[in-house]
Amino acid sequence: MILLQIDWNPSPELFKIGSFAIRYYSLMFVCAFMLGLYLMKKIFINEKIDIEKLDSLFIYTVVATLVGARLGHFLFYDPEFLIKKPLEVILPFRFSPKFEFTGFAGLASHGAVIGIITALYLYSKKVLKKPVFFILDRMTMPVAIGGMFVRLGNLMNSEIIGKPTNSDYGFVFKRLGESFPRHPAQLYEAIGYLLIFFIVLYVYWKTNKKEKPGYIFGLFFAMLWTVRFCVEFFKEAQVEGREDWILGLNTGQVLSIPLILVGFYYMFRTKK
Repeated sequence: MILLQIDWNPSPELFKIGSFAIRYYSLMFVCAFMLGLYLMKKIFINEKIDIEKLDSLFIYTVVATLVGARLGHFLFYDPEFLIKKPLEVILPFRFSPKFEFTGFAGLASHGAVIGIITALYLYSKKVLKKPVFFILDRMTMPVAIGGMFVRLGNLMNSEIIGKPTNSDYGFVFKRLGESFPRHPAQLYEAIGYLLIFFIVLYVYWKTNKKEKPGYIFGLFFAMLWTVRFCVEFFKEAQVEGREDWILGLNTGQVLSIPLILVGFYYMFRTKK
């Protein structure tokens, strides 16, 4: 039996004109936001919500995703860098050893979710004028498909790599100078998020669960962080020394456990 092995060595740049480059990772973010906007437009029309409120939702979500993911990465994975070089965390530039444009390399999904939830709370109060779970339940679809695109971007960048498979199966990340196959953990996670997207899509459009505030949000949270928890077993730890952080679990897994419990709580709570 011949096992699948792929020599993976794509350029992270889709094309380049002079010093200006379009990167796959950036393109994946654009695809995520555009598809999310399309999905929410369909939902707003279905719910008979003023479509003009969609512009504010788009701005709130984009800003919250980038700020939350960026700050989350350094808070959870590299707090020392945040203290020493706060401007390089906020701005897409490196100031030493020489000034250069770097983009926002270093984004954490846990931070992004915290940022998005905070922004949606403010949006629900200031713009939508509806209970926060109304928008949280419906935003699960764009966030799930967005997560898939982000992980595909990570795959194109040959980052957040998996552990060695110790077999003929896997991706050989040639760009990293390697000659042995690893688990394509980015692909595992992307497929998991795609399945979650279809599940919450079905629950919203084909069941009456959206009438129970918080149920779809809870379902999404429980599934999302369960996928993340499981895929972490196949990933290299993102922080050196935290492969066995608490009870044999790494940082991503430890951070995921309370969020899984939050999801179950909102699924099964009794609304008084």
